[in-house]
Amino acid sequence: MRLPTNLICLTLSVLPSVIAVYSDEAYSVDYHHELLGLPLPHTTFFYRPRKDDKASLIYTLSDLGVLGAVNPGVGTVVWRQLLADYEGLPQPGFLRPIEGENTVVSAIGSRVDAWDALSGKSVWGTSFEGAARDVEVMEIAAGSTEAKDVLALFEEGGTTYLRKLKGTTGDVVWEFKDGSVDTPLQVSTNVRSVFVVSLHGSSSGYNLKITVLDPVTGKRTTEYTLTTKLDVHAPEDVLLVGANSAAPIVAWADKAMKTLKVNLLGKPGDIQSLPLKDSDGAIKKVELHAPHLVQSLPHFLVHSHTETSNRADVYHIDLASGNIKKAYDLPKLPGQGAISVSSQEANVYFTRLTQDEVIVVSSASHGILGRWPLKLETAQGSLVHGAAEVVQKSSDGYAIRSAVLTTEQDWVLVRNGAESWVRPEGLSGVIAAAWAELPESENLVKNLEVEAESNPVSAYMHRVNRHINDLQYLPQYLQALPRRFLSSIIPAEIIAPKIGVLTKDSFGFNKLVIVATQRGRIYGLDAGNQGRIVWSATAFPQSEGRSWDVKGIWVENLKGQTTIRGSDGEYVIVNTTSGTKIESVAPGSWPTLTATALVDSTSGKWLLPIGIDGNPGDIPSEWAPKDTIVVRSGNGEVKGLRFEPKTASPNSEPVMTWSFTPPADQRIIKVVSRPAHDPVASIGRVLGDRTVLYKYLNPNVALITAVSDEKLTASFYLIDTVSGDLLYSVSHEGVDTTQPITSALTENWFTYSLWGDITTDLSLPSTLKGYQIVISEMYESDVPNDRGPLSYHVNSSSLEPSDIPNADPSLPHVVSETFLIPEAISHMSVTQTRQGITVRQLLCTLASSRAIIGIPKQILDPRRPIGRAPTAAEQEEGLFQYTPNIEFDPKIILTHQREVIGVKDVIASPAILESTSLIFAYGVDVFGTRVAPSAAFDILGKGFNKISLVATVAALWVGVVVLAPMASLFPY
Repeated sequence: MRLPTNLICLTLSVLPSVIAVYSDEAYSVDYHHELLGLPLPHTTFFYRPRKDDKASLIYTLSDLGVLGAVNPGVGTVVWRQLLADYEGLPQPGFLRPIEGENTVVSAIGSRVDAWDALSGKSVWGTSFEGAARDVEVMEIAAGSTEAKDVLALFEEGGTTYLRKLKGTTGDVVWEFKDGSVDTPLQVSTNVRSVFVVSLHGSSSGYNLKITVLDPVTGKRTTEYTLTTKLDVHAPEDVLLVGANSAAPIVAWADKAMKTLKVNLLGKPGDIQSLPLKDSDGAIKKVELHAPHLVQSLPHFLVHSHTETSNRADVYHIDLASGNIKKAYDLPKLPGQGAISVSSQEANVYFTRLTQDEVIVVSSASHGILGRWPLKLETAQGSLVHGAAEVVQKSSDGYAIRSAVLTTEQDWVLVRNGAESWVRPEGLSGVIAAAWAELPESENLVKNLEVEAESNPVSAYMHRVNRHINDLQYLPQYLQALPRRFLSSIIPAEIIAPKIGVLTKDSFGFNKLVIVATQRGRIYGLDAGNQGRIVWSATAFPQSEGRSWDVKGIWVENLKGQTTIRGSDGEYVIVNTTSGTKIESVAPGSWPTLTATALVDSTSGKWLLPIGIDGNPGDIPSEWAPKDTIVVRSGNGEVKGLRFEPKTASPNSEPVMTWSFTPPADQRIIKVVSRPAHDPVASIGRVLGDRTVLYKYLNPNVALITAVSDEKLTASFYLIDTVSGDLLYSVSHEGVDTTQPITSALTENWFTYSLWGDITTDLSLPSTLKGYQIVISEMYESDVPNDRGPLSYHVNSSSLEPSDIPNADPSLPHVVSETFLIPEAISHMSVTQTRQGITVRQLLCTLASSRAIIGIPKQILDPRRPIGRAPTAAEQEEGLFQYTPNIEFDPKIILTHQREVIGVKDVIASPAILESTSLIFAYGVDVFGTRVAPSAAFDILGKGFNKISLVATVAALWVGVVVLAPMASLFPY
């Protein structure tokens, strides 16, 4: 029978839509939280990147060591620079603008850098020994056209160094070395002198030493000490050291918080006492706010806080006489509030943000210049601190912009009292994350458990009653039918569910990601809705200078609960979808942890805490792990533990079954195992001639990485975690152990990356060095169709690999290959799919490029033919000729043009669709996407014209209905 011509034409009309299934979905299925970290009060300010422009940007050097500029109009990042690797706690940083030169100067760790304020490009940079303690811009005489130089204060081996750096090049003009063991605090300057403020004494009570230097030569001109009478015990006790002649003071408070002590720099022995008064109770905190512009009036504000209220006093400094007098005060208001200072030419403005309003006053008088009601719509928490910009639009008209940090770690811009934008900076600094399924109804889970434990008749009756009760939800189901029908025709984005509603989808894309930050907060992110923050909560607030060390996070999907354990024995259990705390144990309640392990016991799965030296301790027998667990001890040993019942005790104790210790000159840096979800779709690899190489699929393997800093070697050991047998090892020489060395293990292959020697042709005497990635595949035998020594065994055991007593373990046949790569890989992981049918993709984090790439496994195939073209059989297998280098093509960059900084880990999760794997990267930034390593073979793309297909089917149906009677009139 011939196909009708109209049917062929209609079918062909659908083909263009089918071809569009592979269209690029960049910036659609992925999401990115471009973060900076919490802005610090002393490194956050408004600044005009161009002297002649009126537009300002907000600059900050965050608590994570990220320097960035933010557009105050929309809250987007203009540029960023990661200045410190936040492993643990970054060193304190300093940031100063160079007025009139379109440059900002930063100092953190051992570096001092100057940056173009508009583009973020480096102007100059230099490194020194030790750590930076302050950086300031030198004050020059009025009318001078010379470039402003920079003062950099460093502490090197307990010695104070102050260097004057050329403002245009960063070259050292002069260097001052203080031979004492005092702790450097800050540096201040004016046209005539440079002041170095140091802590003199011990932590039981410091005095302040002021060293006065000549700004031209750097020579010491004088030195004096201010007696604090044991009021200063730490650098934080010194409330202010003014940067220049706009605030030429050093100030601290007494222990009772009753008096503020102030000294004008350069006036020895002249300590003035200013009263601190409040009628609501004892003062808990005092802050001083002073201008930074040299031309500003020498006025400052003292902000006093009690538990329930806050007040402020404004003081004026008479530079001629050295007297400090109170000008006026701001009234006491309930709550904490935030005050910021800003300057416009000589004028100084103080902006006060309370719980319900914004007030702007001049430092010259107490008259209110502007007042607006405060309206925060999405930002949460009370105000902590902020930076403000006041613009005088007319003789009596002012506009105010304030970038304020809240207690919920949101950074919000308030424009004339109204919220303009909110940046969730508390989400930065993620140290642990886990995927979570949207839980089913709790009642449904309980009902299914009851039916599973009942006899067939009772279970059937229970199910019938349950379905009868479910009829009450029939109206909602019918109401949702049109949307479900339209979603199969119209693109899902057009009829997407309402914001804030968590719903499962048919493809398994809608999942939650639970993350924990180093500041003790936890967040729930909706991965199916552009990474939207669903909820946030404070788990364990961290004091300044401390970081939350999370050792384990586990999501129990059936119960809808998430457990997070910290290193100090603390843990918290929260509801996965709402963040509500279910259970919480404070730090110190349990012994210190070094790690956790997700184990399976007779009572179910749970997160096992591992104590000091890898000792989990005794636990109840019903919670004892069924399998061997692998732990690392404090002496550089990896060992396997198995729990056995104790005699005459309900507990089980860990018993060491094996141990692995590297050579004496090596230290273990990493241990990786196969992912918890690592299904294998095929036990063998079919070759082009239809023979099979059988994969070595031992689920109980771990890859140990050990390095020698003395011999510059890196060794990799493949261990059977049940027996402790060494299955394979390899070593590399000439390795730079300070460079990233990372690895991954999955299915029957493992890979690692390092910087080391690249062995060239044996005829050449030298070797090259470079970044390389090594891939190794494991097979049961090197002969196709051979299962190796265990071929006739139905089952096998790592402890008894053969019928022969004390037989050696069955070792895998390993095929390896090395590829050169253009830059270092800081982290590796592998995609995960539901059945393991899809070819895996290696996910690599590139710290230098600030990108994440997905390298297809086909490129890394170690069986690629070397030095020749592949045969027909090899081509059929998918092999192509080996090339020694792999270029990171832009097509494999998962982050596209986005710059993702500070990535610490990348986790993957399978979707319901076999073709798709969900990816989530975290660190300073948060990034998520979904990838299809073998292409999206089980889903139609967004470009597929569903309406055209439905119309075609409908037209065919109409044609059949119309033509059927006609065909009956003309029978064959």
